[in-house]
Amino acid sequence: MIIFGTKGYLYQLAILTLVCGQCGNPSAHTLRKRVTKFTLFFVPLFPFSTKYATQCTFCGAEQKVTAEQAEQLQAQAAGGQGGQQSHGQPQQPYRS
Repeated sequence: MIIFGTKGYLYQLAILTLVCGQCGNPSAHTLRKRVTKFTLFFVPLFPFSTKYATQCTFCGAEQKVTAEQAEQLQAQAAGGQGGQQSHGQPQQPYRS
């Protein structure tokens, strides 16, 4: 008996300030990489699918991007922040 399947991995590569194509607001967008790997006996062996996308944090719209566009956006994020990832402070949950 051979057990095989797939497993997905989601990586957040950068956070960028862009104008959303869906809602038109200038807001933070997360650049994400989704990798699907083939597994054999629950051990991930090799990736067979890699996709990139940006997601608007204001409206939640997701837009697919190519690998070349993702590299450019990642370089833009690294160049704009002096090569360091800068994440804001955690926010408190909304209370009414």
